[in-house]
Amino acid sequence: METGPGEAISAVLPQAGAVYFDGTSSKRRLVTLALSDALGIVEGGETLTDWAYADIRRADSPAGLLRLSCLTAPALARLEIRDPQLAAELTARCPRFEDNLPNRRGVAAIVGWSLAAAVSIVLVVLFGVPLAADRLTPLVPDSFERRLGDVADAQVKVIFDAKRCDDAAGQAAFEKLVGALRQSAGFDNSVQSAVLATSIPNAFALPGGKVYLFDGLLAKAESPDEVAGVLAHELGHLRHRDSMRELIHNGGTSFLIGLLFGDITGSGALVFTSRTLVTSSYSRDAETNADTFAIETMHRLGRPAKPMGELIFRVTGKEGGSGLSIVSSHPLTEDRLARMSKADGATTGEPLLSPAEWQALKGICGSGKI
Repeated sequence: METGPGEAISAVLPQAGAVYFDGTSSKRRLVTLALSDALGIVEGGETLTDWAYADIRRADSPAGLLRLSCLTAPALARLEIRDPQLAAELTARCPRFEDNLPNRRGVAAIVGWSLAAAVSIVLVVLFGVPLAADRLTPLVPDSFERRLGDVADAQVKVIFDAKRCDDAAGQAAFEKLVGALRQSAGFDNSVQSAVLATSIPNAFALPGGKVYLFDGLLAKAESPDEVAGVLAHELGHLRHRDSMRELIHNGGTSFLIGLLFGDITGSGALVFTSRTLVTSSYSRDAETNADTFAIETMHRLGRPAKPMGELIFRVTGKEGGSGLSIVSSHPLTEDRLARMSKADGATTGEPLLSPAEWQALKGICGSGKI
């Protein structure tokens, strides 16, 4: 039975309990509802307000609770109903009850814009960041690059728990080898090199002129020429500032991925990038150019470049089958070995290390870890 909101208590539906917040105070009012020409909100027999059904809208609410607002009520006014029968009776009278909620078109628009934003970030990661890295790298001052290299250097040593090896005889042999390579490659003594005690078979260059050889790679080497070729390759990355480019590239990529997944601080970018500099390859072009630099450096010393390819192949094994080299992001090991073998001519230079010096270098991490 429908009655006006100002009539007797019999006009209020039985069991029509609700909770009302008037929007002007935090007071929680236990009210009853009168359903007539408008929704009457009644407390203690007195009608507090009337809400026109056309102005009533659903508000966000948890399961089992119907929360309503009204366009003509204060902005914070809310009505909460837990009785499912009363909720059904009331919502049947509200012609625009769902207007506050996104319709299918609205949901589709939200999903569409979200996908567009995600695709935009992916495109920037794939194309924009590498292009920016290429353009920004030549503009980075050497002093700033050295400071970045120092920070990345500290991160690398923490991440890999790597300690410098400095057995006296081994260090002397290593400095002799690096000195010959620096002179052949045209570097001065500002380029710093060391062997780090870690089992990972790798070598890497950091921004600012630091080249590290991991003991894990030294253990797999069978001749000074193999190690020299790898170090010359890393000097090539320094010459072309590839590590600086990768730092900008991967640091920017990490920050954008953080934006995509909600980490807007970018706090892990440098740690991620430091690990990437050690464990990942550079681009195909960067690796090819560094190989060219290594071949030329070794040939100026009168030494072959092929041993470098043999060491890399010994570490990685055969990487691909027919056609894979075309789509690979870096040159395949077997292709690099073939190129270095083809480039080599007669060996005219003296050995870079004597047999005794080579054995000392191999044992540089045996007892001299600090």
